[in-house]
Amino acid sequence: MTALKENTAKLDSVTLALLNHRFEGVARKMANTLLRTGRSGVLNIARDFSCCIVTADCELLVANEGLPIHVLSGPDIMARIMKEVAPMLKRGDAFLNNSPYHGCSHAADHTILVPVIDDKGVHRFTVLAKAHQADVGNSIPTTYHGSARDVYEEGALIFPSTKVQENYETNQDIVRMCRMRIRVPDQWWGDFLAAIGSARIGEQEIMAMAAEVGWDLLTAFSREWLNYSERRMEDAIRRMPVGSAKRSSTHDPFPGTPAEGVTVNATVSIDPGEARIQVDLTDNIDCLPCGLNLSEACARTAAMVGIFNSIDHSVPKNAGAFRRIELSLRENCVVGIPRHPTSTSVATTNIADRVANVVQAAIADIADGYGLAECGAVIPPAAGVISGVKPTTGAHFVNQLCLGMTGGAAAPGADAWITICHVGNGGLCNVDSVELDELRQPIHVYSRELVPDTEGAGRYRGAPSVAVEFGPVGCCISVGYVSDGAINAARGVRGGGNGGNANQFRLTSEGRKAQLDSCAQVTLRDGERLLSISCGGGGYGFPEERDPDAVARDVAEGWITPERARNVYRVAVAGDRVDLEATVALRSDHHHN
Repeated sequence: MTALKENTAKLDSVTLALLNHRFEGVARKMANTLLRTGRSGVLNIARDFSCCIVTADCELLVANEGLPIHVLSGPDIMARIMKEVAPMLKRGDAFLNNSPYHGCSHAADHTILVPVIDDKGVHRFTVLAKAHQADVGNSIPTTYHGSARDVYEEGALIFPSTKVQENYETNQDIVRMCRMRIRVPDQWWGDFLAAIGSARIGEQEIMAMAAEVGWDLLTAFSREWLNYSERRMEDAIRRMPVGSAKRSSTHDPFPGTPAEGVTVNATVSIDPGEARIQVDLTDNIDCLPCGLNLSEACARTAAMVGIFNSIDHSVPKNAGAFRRIELSLRENCVVGIPRHPTSTSVATTNIADRVANVVQAAIADIADGYGLAECGAVIPPAAGVISGVKPTTGAHFVNQLCLGMTGGAAAPGADAWITICHVGNGGLCNVDSVELDELRQPIHVYSRELVPDTEGAGRYRGAPSVAVEFGPVGCCISVGYVSDGAINAARGVRGGGNGGNANQFRLTSEGRKAQLDSCAQVTLRDGERLLSISCGGGGYGFPEERDPDAVARDVAEGWITPERARNVYRVAVAGDRVDLEATVALRSDHHHN
């Protein structure tokens, strides 16, 4: 690489690939720092965080294998806001942004931004570490306040790109504010230090890389890598079918929504000739007096998640590829650009998932072999935020569980990724270890199992639901959740069936089973249990087109019952084998009908 310092006008492909991997390595080191030093379980077990690098011009360059909903859009906006509020950036600065009105996803995602400054004082890159917090000082002990009528009822401290470090020294005034407001101040402080450390690792690694190869080469790489990524995106779109489709998906009724729920509409247009994909999200209702509204970052990102789920997976996800995407949003829209004091407490999941789902399902409507079915909705109680007082120590605790979500959607050529958890997550959050959750909190997990016959049936099948039963040990606990999908399940595409519905029940110590609301803060007493059932994912293609041998394997492995194989897939299974003659008759009768 040394020889290239003198000529950075055009980089050869080998150098381009090497430098891309170097930058990806920086993002991975940042993520590993957060994973190894984060104090809360939502970070060091579930991995609910993301790290990325943006250019000095505020374009997303690379990200770690983090959550797509965190990074596709938002880091660019936050970096621009940082430059606006602090035009004289200096080495040693760090900023905290969790403002949904200034580029962050929602208030629970504390994001640390560190500008990388060279020895001449020139701003070269910005590194970002975004970490979901178990508690951010909301008016109730959860980061998902679905019923909050506005940001004031939501209650979190909002930091619109606030300087938290200067000359590498932390502003203790801000620390004291957070410690006074947040219910688990020591846990937050540990997570804050982990995020700061993650961002500083990124700064350190980029400085070392520049010392090795020169800033000019790194700048040239940024330009060439984004241009290359745009060309890859162009090629991917040119291979897609031309067409346009409008698709809708409805979120269940919640406090603050219309009685029928929230229908999300998207019109997707593919123009292979111009190598462009357009997504119009303007035909949606205004912002609502609840926490379901999307921040601008989440509205943009959710649409892009649906697109990237539907194209060649090897296309880089960065600002270069984004140049071929046109998104239409409007202000004061539930899937648009919110105005203060609109609450966006649940912006990363519920409505955002509906947006991603309608985009990828609309692409499937345009042509067979493209797009995806709908992923299952979230957040069931098994992925809720639990809080209480430990009976052994008297210490307060707040943490988000990730004990069980499935939700994977069927693809044009493959069965679902079962534990995607939700479409904006991209499968990158870990499912919690039962043993670790029981050690960290005073709870007992009685069962965790997939539910047969809840998959979205199809030529390729969606994920089944998962049922998790848990409860407190020796105390009371509070469980906050915002579970969508009890009424409106994940829909299949191109003849595919719907996934299983979500549900939740209180199981009393006397043996009674009581239905619970979909959006609630539930208190469980010692001896009570909560049964959480997550959504399954939609199927792709008609079920009777599924390979009969695959159906037989599904029966043998317990995914479906023999009755479902016969009635839905039109396959007769005898033992662990297909009864070919009976199957031909079943499918022939079905075809004629």
